[in-house]
Amino acid sequence: MNGLKGMHHVTAITSSAEKNYEFFTYVLGMRLVKKTVNQDDIQTYHLFFADDKGSPGTDMTFFDFPGIPKGSHGTNEIFKTAFRVPSDDALHYWVKRLDHYKVKHTGIEEQFGIKVLNFVDFDDQNYQLISDENLKGVEAGTPWQEGPVPLEYAITGLGPIHVRIANFDYFKEMLEKVLQYKEIANEGAFHLFEVGEGGNGARVVVEYNPVLPQAMQGYGTVHHAALRVDDRNELDEWDERMRSFGFQTSGFVDRFFFGSLYVRVAPQILFEFATDGPGFMGDEPYETLGEKLSLPPFLESKREKIEEMVRPIDTVRSTLKIEKEYF
Repeated sequence: MNGLKGMHHVTAITSSAEKNYEFFTYVLGMRLVKKTVNQDDIQTYHLFFADDKGSPGTDMTFFDFPGIPKGSHGTNEIFKTAFRVPSDDALHYWVKRLDHYKVKHTGIEEQFGIKVLNFVDFDDQNYQLISDENLKGVEAGTPWQEGPVPLEYAITGLGPIHVRIANFDYFKEMLEKVLQYKEIANEGAFHLFEVGEGGNGARVVVEYNPVLPQAMQGYGTVHHAALRVDDRNELDEWDERMRSFGFQTSGFVDRFFFGSLYVRVAPQILFEFATDGPGFMGDEPYETLGEKLSLPPFLESKREKIEEMVRPIDTVRSTLKIEKEYF
């Protein structure tokens, strides 16, 4: 069995698919590569933002569950998602960009010897930009070529997820013995774990925090994080491995764009294992990726009903000229 390859995607909850689309497209400069619905709750949009080609390891996805309350941050949650940028210099560009768009941030800081920039969106969802300067490991993606961010500064994929946990000893054992991560550094309550080829695309930051109250899921919080595996055979082997350690799993779930396996690894913390393929190019051309409502084949017969339930969102960008913005 091959080991995990790092991050595949992170899925979070938003209060507004429309605001979410505007923020990720025109502020963060990530490409909407799929506009679809939650396959388990078809009245809910599921938006996928990624690199130029929808590469695994680059996408942040969102549900907009109707009527869900705002979540609250605390312990026992995936509380922050990082995005990779090419260099320390890129972070200085992003300070100006976030200031221009009045996005709250904490300025450039250093964590584990790496320059980072923490910020929040309109839902108080926590994010971080992390510099790839002098770092090797999992290859970065391709920045969105037609996006508003100059390519030398643009987001190229997912960095580490940040997990807060009350029972650190358990979580460390789970990461190391079950998922085969290695702890490579720690700074006080913060611990850095790495898997596979390593680098920013294959890391998890774990904060030991028994003080904060239990996090409550809702909009503004992460729903789950997905780890990369090669293919269905690998997925089946991970299913067997997780069960051998006493975890309950979902079994194989065909998500059409990739294969999935879900495992709750700690209270409130759901991990998914997801295959690299088939990917997002199968039902839409590259030029208009994410512009139409895309449905997997098993939902296509319900298209008319689904289109009545989800309000239309205009995501056409192929006819627009989006200027690169320098600050």
